[in-house]
Amino acid sequence: METSLFPYYITISIREIAFFVMARKKRRFEQVSPAAANEPAEKPRYQDPFQAAVTNRIEDAGKAFEGKGRTILYGVGALVVLGIIIAVFVQWNNRSQAAAQTALGKGIEIMQAQVTDVPPLAGSTEKTYKTQRERAEAAIAEFERVAGEFGGATGEKAKYFAAVNRLHVDREMAVSELEAMAGGSGEVATLATFAAAQARADAGQFDKAAEHYRKLSTGDGKIIPLDVIKLELGKTLEKQGNKDEAVNIFFELAKTASEAKDKEGKSIPLSAAALEAKDKVKELAPEKAKEIPEPDPAAAGLPFGF
Repeated sequence: METSLFPYYITISIREIAFFVMARKKRRFEQVSPAAANEPAEKPRYQDPFQAAVTNRIEDAGKAFEGKGRTILYGVGALVVLGIIIAVFVQWNNRSQAAAQTALGKGIEIMQAQVTDVPPLAGSTEKTYKTQRERAEAAIAEFERVAGEFGGATGEKAKYFAAVNRLHVDREMAVSELEAMAGGSGEVATLATFAAAQARADAGQFDKAAEHYRKLSTGDGKIIPLDVIKLELGKTLEKQGNKDEAVNIFFELAKTASEAKDKEGKSIPLSAAALEAKDKVKELAPEKAKEIPEPDPAAAGLPFGF
């Protein structure tokens, strides 16, 4: 069985996937469980994980994302530098029509279906696919249908997801689509820029990837946290052979985070991105790493967001 390989840029902020799957389970449960007499049904509450400032380490795909609160996993792997984001789509879904949300959720469910040669158990309604390509093609078809049917903000999201899935089918076309979206403004443009940067870096096109990351680094960090963007820029520059600039980016990221204080003047635990940046400085410039202040012991513990 293949693991679910989707990049950081894929924005499978598995937040929305978890939300969608749990919502389906709840609906199935409600169908077989009698409602309590005179007890009003509880309306679903939608929460925006991005309001909680996502910044997390990408260590693995799919299920590893669930339950990480405001953190975002980051890291590198094959075609995939597992990715950040569907949390932002929860925010979008707050403003979406129920039908559009359900349609988009169906595409997301396809994206996360298992890739395996083992047939589902008898009676199971779970859809599986034999290859990544087969699954991607099914997801593309669904997202293109959604884009054509709903248009607007939902259509833009669907086009973004279609392009990300197309990376498994026609990489050149997918990158072209993502970079076209990146030329716009708003959330989709930001996500598409990050996706294009990840795809370019994965293909060894570090100059172009760095260009995208630099553009994102001048933003406000509301969609993708700036420390995550700067970390990825630093790693891209390192691979490009620009060690000095990479070290400076890692150093400033780690030092700024180490010196940050809350309203009470207490040190703030380092984010996952800041911790990795600090480790990179220790690896690439051990003497310079000594200039990064250590946080107060009282702030020690898990990184911010865990």
